[in-house]
Amino acid sequence: MSGEHGVLLTTLPDRAGAQAMARLLVEEKLAACVQLLPIESFYRWEGKVQNEGEVLLLIKTRTALFDTAMARIKAAHPYTVPEIVCWPFSAGHPPYLDWIGENTLPAA
Repeated sequence: MSGEHGVLLTTLPDRAGAQAMARLLVEEKLAACVQLLPIESFYRWEGKVQNEGEVLLLIKTRTALFDTAMARIKAAHPYTVPEIVCWPFSAGHPPYLDWIGENTLPAA
C-alpha cells in the first residue's frame, strides 16, 4: 500500500479561491480531503522579491491521480506559474489510506 497515496500542494491568493479549489477537487473525486492553511510566502517574481499572504492546500489523493489532479488545478488556477508539487506517502495509517482510496476515483 506504500506509495499508492500521497499529497499535492498548491497555493492560492485568498481563502475564497482556496475553498473553491478544495470543493472542486473533492467533488470531482480527485481528492479525498483538502486542508487549507494560511501562510506567508516570500519569493522572487519578475526580478523582484515578493511577500504575500496565501492559502496552502494539502490535497490527499491516490498517486495514480497526481497527473489528472495537477491538470485540473492548473486549469482552474489564477496564477501564471502555480506551485503544484506532489509527494507519495512512504507509510501511513492503513484505515486512513483505505479511506482516501474509497473517496477518490478508482485506480486505473
